[in-house]
Amino acid sequence: MVAAEERTASGSRASETTAAIPDGKKKKKRLAENRIGSHHLGLSYDNIHYPHYDNPISPLPVMATEPPAKKKCLGVECDNDAGTLQCPTCLKLGNKDSFFCTQDCFKKSWSTHKAMHKSQSNILHHLLAPKAISPDPATGYYNPFPSFPFAGPLRPVYPLSEHRTVPRAIPHPVWSEDGNPKYSRSLASRTKFEILDAKGIEAMRKVSKLAREVIDLAAAAAVPGVTTDYIDEIVHNACVERKSYPSPLNYNHFPKSCCTSVNEVICHGIPDKRVLIDGDILNIDVTLYHEGYHADLNETYYIGDRAKADPDNVRVVEAARECLDEAIKAVKPGVQIREFGNIIEQHAKTRDCSVIRTYCGHGIGKLFHCPPNVPHYAKNKTPGECKAGMTFTIEPMIALGKYRDITWPDNWTSTTIDGKRTAQFEQTLLVTEDGVEVLTARNENSPGGPAPMPTVA
Repeated sequence: MVAAEERTASGSRASETTAAIPDGKKKKKRLAENRIGSHHLGLSYDNIHYPHYDNPISPLPVMATEPPAKKKCLGVECDNDAGTLQCPTCLKLGNKDSFFCTQDCFKKSWSTHKAMHKSQSNILHHLLAPKAISPDPATGYYNPFPSFPFAGPLRPVYPLSEHRTVPRAIPHPVWSEDGNPKYSRSLASRTKFEILDAKGIEAMRKVSKLAREVIDLAAAAAVPGVTTDYIDEIVHNACVERKSYPSPLNYNHFPKSCCTSVNEVICHGIPDKRVLIDGDILNIDVTLYHEGYHADLNETYYIGDRAKADPDNVRVVEAARECLDEAIKAVKPGVQIREFGNIIEQHAKTRDCSVIRTYCGHGIGKLFHCPPNVPHYAKNKTPGECKAGMTFTIEPMIALGKYRDITWPDNWTSTTIDGKRTAQFEQTLLVTEDGVEVLTARNENSPGGPAPMPTVA
């Protein structure tokens, strides 16, 4: 899975801004809006980032290559575009992303918005790593980031289980030892798409079949009462049984063998001791490395009957499923890569959902992540077109609320900025002479599948 720069840069300029304040008074400040250097996690191909390529602890500034997207108001239940109005307390605390559409909207949202100032007001929050709270005496579990301003109710549950190992007899990718993928960083290669020969295509079919088997085993075990770490253990063991390496393991030091993203987590959730609850939605993202090739897929599953009885759960999960299905229908030689984003966003809007912009699909084969980049939002400028023999993923992330995201201090877990739920589906695809082959397609007996919209009494 890869990350794309969020197009919210407003350029570098000094402007006269009227800052909102809670007592209704206005005061003018000259604010330097320097928006290009926002938080990034990795290498850029045409402004699209692979968060795993570089050390995720070191953010890299990237020049924007297309017009900036409009900022959205952070007001409660407000979908308007933001103006230049900013919260003065946020500015003092170094948060330059707090924009509102009007003074009235800011006032209305103040009681909710001010909560995010508490953890930020301590200067040590910006200078020192948060101090972990004492483990629960009964379980030994703890939240490693107690002062982090989480966007939603989900919290990490540590300690993580011990690092899982893969027998040396199974071929390992280059990052298995030091975490470095050692991929080419040449921007000139961004439109050089690998075209597989017959042998490569058969290898991709084989690893994709194995990947489907693994995710189906994990999905069958995803029930209320089990931990996401248990799901990771199942994935890891299933990979080893199939003489495969779980590609995420140690990929830029990712600590686990799959990603488990619960509720408001968009992607890259780290499996931990958190127990799944009846009513959760869970995305399981699996990638296998087998005989020199990778296959990548993910699905979002309903955990328990309560999850299927929640209209919002069903709306976002089925919207994500449908967005992927609609995009796959368009795959064939000659279709522009950028077109998939137009299809996905158009369909998401019919379900009153937004499309996450920070992450995108990617080429896959001998490399875990490679060109083409496949953004999921409309009017993107990604170059290139589909050609027979290409293999890549489409993996739209769809949210109930705003499309913007934040990253936890683990430098992996990405959640929605407003804490609202999100869902994702992904398939590895092969472009054929006259269309597309879904290499990681569901089987007749695969767990999960569509759920009807519940009737609200």
